[in-house]
Amino acid sequence: MAQPTNPSFDIAHLGHVELFTDRMDESLDFFTRVYGLTLSGRQEGSAYLRAWDDYEFHTLKLTAHKTTGVGHIGYRAASPEALARRVAVIEASGYKVHGWTEGDWGHGPAFLFEDPFGHVFEIYYETRRPDLSDGEKPALKNMASRFHARGACPRRIDHLNLLASDVAEFKTFMETCLGARVTEYIQLDNGRLGGCWFTVNNKTYDIACTEEHGGGAGRLHHVTYATDQREDILRAADIFLENGVHIETGPHKHAIQGTFFLYVYEPAGNRVELANAGARLILAPDWQPVCWTETERKKGQAWGLKTIASFHTHGTPPVS
Repeated sequence: MAQPTNPSFDIAHLGHVELFTDRMDESLDFFTRVYGLTLSGRQEGSAYLRAWDDYEFHTLKLTAHKTTGVGHIGYRAASPEALARRVAVIEASGYKVHGWTEGDWGHGPAFLFEDPFGHVFEIYYETRRPDLSDGEKPALKNMASRFHARGACPRRIDHLNLLASDVAEFKTFMETCLGARVTEYIQLDNGRLGGCWFTVNNKTYDIACTEEHGGGAGRLHHVTYATDQREDILRAADIFLENGVHIETGPHKHAIQGTFFLYVYEPAGNRVELANAGARLILAPDWQPVCWTETERKKGQAWGLKTIASFHTHGTPPVS
């Protein structure tokens, strides 16, 4: 593993994820009524959603499609100047570039590019805040919107996990294009990287990449929203049970990153996590990435729960 590097801080944070669904009505009902996101609006086959304390217009763009998986991943730059710096780096990197677009309903002009495995990314700076109705305005002015207590009711978007056939190559892509750094990783006995967790700021991670075992390309493992406390996740497990939502694994605690987790499948089959990431922050400028060996990972999660087989094989879109 290379020596630790500081993030460039040109990228402020993970902004949003576009999720494809071939069961639009059912997926939208899940994300609003059961999962507890707020619908900011619908436009041209997509629904724009956010958690109650997400400050941007949307953090999830749910798009009707012929299949499932991730459409693109959006990151917000720290400033217009930072956006220009990153674009120059990406254009010189040799990675596939899609170029500039006029943006989307929730943000301004964006620069699109692609990792070696078919995942499309965009970076932007100009953004839009949600238009709060009277019922959404918070009593506390420093909250993005009112706590509505609907469904599982996560507070904010937290991270996503992508699948790649070569995690080391994805690591190079993230360090080069987004100026990210690795906080934790899995070192397999065969010398390959089994997984890497990346941050562009002081969060422990906002994106992870794990090895693709299903033979697909450009696939999604899961997208995650964060709660305030573990008890929110325990309550959510009952809510999912009452609504016939498939619980894949959890509630339990990850060894890597210490996240308290619960994984479910939304109606179209995309894996969705509800997590409490705790109060861990990476403040050390010389943080040494934490290495987890294959032997350590085979012990299971933090309290001994074994990782189930589907966690290594299920991704979206499905492999035919």
